[in-house]
Amino acid sequence: MAKKSKRLRAAEEGLSPEARYALDEAVKLVKARATAKFDETVEVAVNLGVDPRHADQMVRGVVDLPNGTGKQVRVAVFARDAKAEEAKAAGAELVGAEDLAEKIRDGEIEFERCIATPDMMAVVGRLGKVLGPRGLMPNPKLGTVTADVAAAVKAVKGGQVTFRVEKAGIVHGGVGKASFTEDALLENVRAFVDAVNRAKPSGAKGVYMRGATLSSTMGPGVSVDVASLAHA
Repeated sequence: MAKKSKRLRAAEEGLSPEARYALDEAVKLVKARATAKFDETVEVAVNLGVDPRHADQMVRGVVDLPNGTGKQVRVAVFARDAKAEEAKAAGAELVGAEDLAEKIRDGEIEFERCIATPDMMAVVGRLGKVLGPRGLMPNPKLGTVTADVAAAVKAVKGGQVTFRVEKAGIVHGGVGKASFTEDALLENVRAFVDAVNRAKPSGAKGVYMRGATLSSTMGPGVSVDVASLAHA
């Protein structure tokens, strides 16, 4: 078992392993313990009562965080001609067609989100083995396959976050920075949780949200009372 650093041990002081904190209190605790020399990302992880191995229990979706993520997101767009110009004007860092696909096949994946116009999916589809495992494959359900590339780029850069449940039944996402106000983080967490609730699959049985944890990049996890999330 890895030895905990002195800083992490200090950050854990005052936290009870058995306690489940109300969301507003959990936000305060996480902010107070984000003591790294950089602006730590605050992340929420929710343990769901689903088995994603079954198609009718898959949870995925997208949410626009009201206060943004605090991160600079690099966006790649597959588009041609006028749509390519629209994407560039909206702030996309990488725009192209077959040339962009070739860069990606060569391992040049210098972006965090990928958008494509519908007519480009024949090109993008051949990159499934590269983009899929990284969660970067454009998907119409997530708004990343669209003719309105300008709006999609602006949404991503404005604080749009995608989520997808992992094998263990956990869904997580960044909901801001430690420098955000408590109210801003609360609003973002509530927006994220609400989106996960709306994405509840038809095959989910019993308790849907079983547990939740809030943490910063270098800080300890703070367990959140699920009942306080139910009012989000």
